[in-house]
Amino acid sequence: MTPGSNLPLPAVRLAVDVAAPVRLDVSGLLLAADGKVRSDDDFIFYNQPSGPGVTYRSGGGSAPDAIVVDTASVPAGIEKIVVTASPDGAGQTFQGIEPTATVRNAADGSVLASFTPPRLGAETALVVMEVYRRGGAWKVRAVGQGYANGLAGIATDFGVTVDEEPTATPAPAAPVAAPAPPAPVAAPADPRIAPPPPAAPPTPPAAPAAPATPGRISLDKGRVSLRKNETVSLVKAGRPLLSRVKMGLGWEPAYRGKDIDLDASVIAYGPRRNHLDSCYFGKLSILDGAIKHSGDNLTGEGEGDDEVIVVDLGRIPQEATGLVFTVNSFTGQKFTEVAKAYCRLVDAATDEELVRFDLTGAEPQTGVMMAKLIRQFTGEWEMTALGDFVKSRTVRGMVKPAAQAL
Repeated sequence: MTPGSNLPLPAVRLAVDVAAPVRLDVSGLLLAADGKVRSDDDFIFYNQPSGPGVTYRSGGGSAPDAIVVDTASVPAGIEKIVVTASPDGAGQTFQGIEPTATVRNAADGSVLASFTPPRLGAETALVVMEVYRRGGAWKVRAVGQGYANGLAGIATDFGVTVDEEPTATPAPAAPVAAPAPPAPVAAPADPRIAPPPPAAPPTPPAAPAAPATPGRISLDKGRVSLRKNETVSLVKAGRPLLSRVKMGLGWEPAYRGKDIDLDASVIAYGPRRNHLDSCYFGKLSILDGAIKHSGDNLTGEGEGDDEVIVVDLGRIPQEATGLVFTVNSFTGQKFTEVAKAYCRLVDAATDEELVRFDLTGAEPQTGVMMAKLIRQFTGEWEMTALGDFVKSRTVRGMVKPAAQAL
């Protein structure tokens, strides 16, 4: 699955296990219509392993922990169950240890879906997936929302009470040497372990436990220039979601007088990273006209965009959750022979340039993944700059590596 995508659940009982190269603490929270737990009893973890319709299952150290959901037993007032994970090591982040959540039929263990949140960094806890009720049926959604303040941040956001340790005799070896920073007090890595007493009377922060997503930017301050692996949300505060955008891709020959024929394409994927279709010079329209290609530029000479792909975001079918924009050299010229390669996202209604990514550096390869657009579970789209090189002269050879980049 890709971030924000959802799938129907054919099984009544399912298990969501979360695996990583390190030991993880996996928890589940039962949320009502207001997005909060009804009480602390709705927080399911190893010290409170069962709740109405939801149980915690330990992997015993040799297998990943899991949250098991019996949808037939979930109370009517519960609209979703979120599955969270955090590294067991105190203060450890998800940098370099991306977890994979696997949804299984609890009856026979068969795999229904899997999801690996991409490009994690300073997060110490994640809302990995959610099982939710919609129109009388149950679905699963890939989330991948990160928190930099551990499971305590998630617990606080969803209304769980984090108990404070009474101020009794101080521990003989204080876990924190040097004076603690002033309020707001850093949340503990695990809400199931009482934190040390605060240095000052607790004062709630203005925005409690705001999720941290490194590299994510907004359009609120105008045009955005992305660097590799940075992400921008394609929505401005107080404005409706963008409906139609144009992805312009351009390049110049690195050596004067030598034309270079590059081909810009976009590859569409479903929630399981499954290839839906590819739009390129040989197929100028896909997804019932929701994505259209301007046609082939054989030289790369001249000012402005060499090729343009128009995306009608409002018409993209629900089964399409990810788009990867690629450029290939069919004639075999390497990107070390290309200069000023870029992609830019333009509001098709106003021709306003919203986002630009200039490719810096080059590798002696014939393909590059420039950027991706991912539909979030909120309905908005996010653009991430990629700049990853691939050995492929055609869009067909980009399908597999682009799926892995989602």
